[in-house]
Amino acid sequence: MTATNAEFFGHPIGLRTLFLTEMWERMSYYGMRALLVLYMTGAVTMANAGLGMSALEAQAIYGIYVGMVYFFAVPGGWLGDNLLGHQRAVLYGAVIIALGHLTLAVPIQSGLFFGLGLVAVGSGLLKSNISTIVGKLYADNDPRRDAGFTIFYMSINIGSTVGYAICGFMGEKIGWHWGFGAAGVGMILGVIQYVRTRHLLGDAGLEPNPMPEVKRQQYGRWAWAVGVVSGVLVMLFGTGVIEVSASVFAENLAYALTTIAGIYFVYLYGFAGLNTTERKNVVLLFLLFIAAAAFWSGFDQSGGSLNLFARDYTDLNVLGVDMPVSWVQFFNPIYVVIFAPMFAAFWAYLGRRNLDPSLPIKFALGLLFMGLSFVVMLLAVGVALESAPIGLQWLLITYLLQTWGELTLSPIGLSAFSRYSPKRYVGQMFGLWFLASAIGGVLAGLLGGEATDGGLESMSPIFTYMIQYYFGIAAVLVVLAYFFRAKEASQED
Repeated sequence: MTATNAEFFGHPIGLRTLFLTEMWERMSYYGMRALLVLYMTGAVTMANAGLGMSALEAQAIYGIYVGMVYFFAVPGGWLGDNLLGHQRAVLYGAVIIALGHLTLAVPIQSGLFFGLGLVAVGSGLLKSNISTIVGKLYADNDPRRDAGFTIFYMSINIGSTVGYAICGFMGEKIGWHWGFGAAGVGMILGVIQYVRTRHLLGDAGLEPNPMPEVKRQQYGRWAWAVGVVSGVLVMLFGTGVIEVSASVFAENLAYALTTIAGIYFVYLYGFAGLNTTERKNVVLLFLLFIAAAAFWSGFDQSGGSLNLFARDYTDLNVLGVDMPVSWVQFFNPIYVVIFAPMFAAFWAYLGRRNLDPSLPIKFALGLLFMGLSFVVMLLAVGVALESAPIGLQWLLITYLLQTWGELTLSPIGLSAFSRYSPKRYVGQMFGLWFLASAIGGVLAGLLGGEATDGGLESMSPIFTYMIQYYFGIAAVLVVLAYFFRAKEASQED
């Protein structure tokens, strides 16, 4: 079976299938995520009763959940590479995500962890594999690849906008579980769309990597064993048989994820049989990995500390109507839709004049924008200490700067991991890209919990610390970028 010659905005028609699948998946993910911390910290005495958790505990759980969503992209990429093929992995992941959101829709507190666990597992299967298929739609030297990933990235923001609008309104104004259920319905629509149009993908990602059948069966047995053990652990934690502090678990998870990433990069560089060019590319991707993890630790504050800041210290009355707290997160996807074409055109303009910045420089710019966004929040906290609630414009500016950082870093990172990953490990390398998001998500929960645990007074030192490490890592990337460029120039001479 081969792909059709039809096109989607000048790109392979299979991109349409992946665009719509990702759109519905992100609708469900962001729609539910916008409600999660609000639901967990909501007072149990309210008509729309929450769980009454502290900000510290709720954001630790939020960080664990976000971290596990992206961590499971690593084994998800491995399964797609070696056992399932990327197309089947996306399908299975989408179905599991839908089941997770429908579980959350059931108004039983014990269903919270089971639902979050299912969404995390399904997202791990879907995320790394769908990005891999996007890359496989193009030849290695196809100049449309970067633009294709930018178009694909737009689906994330269209989906999140729909999710915030529908799930946010239903969750806050009707009932939390109605919002979670709406996310499930969105994912079901994504599954239906994918099944009906999957043939447009042709052979891209259809079959796993070739290997002896005996080896594949061995891999399959190991995968089943790990899956069963993981499922049992989730059940033990979810039912309270094993009790552990959420913040302690999150801290240990951050250490574990960082260790896993370090070990895997060392393996790739020294023991995976890569040639000199591939090892050089692994070093580059490792630097981008560090920058990405730092970036997402701030970006994912939107569902945590910034969400609570909007609820507790921001005037959300617009034209005489109090809008849902979760709608504040509209600004990021709207900004992306507005500015993504401008950024794409700007990079193309620089490229035509041989002025396109290197990948480390682009990532440094992304971190610089993120640091500036928390400078704005630091000023906002000072204003709120004087007289809260404060105007919505502070969050508008914060999300604008974070969006500029996102557009400078995220689609460029996806394209870089597609282009520079060793061919035999491309699915797993996309898993590593999402592992950076996992580490960032866990750190976001930990930092956000510390920032909001003492109200406004505890925000300033945490935001100051974040500003310092963003600017510091950005400076290191700039120095390394010029060092590597100088080294390459001397080798050419």
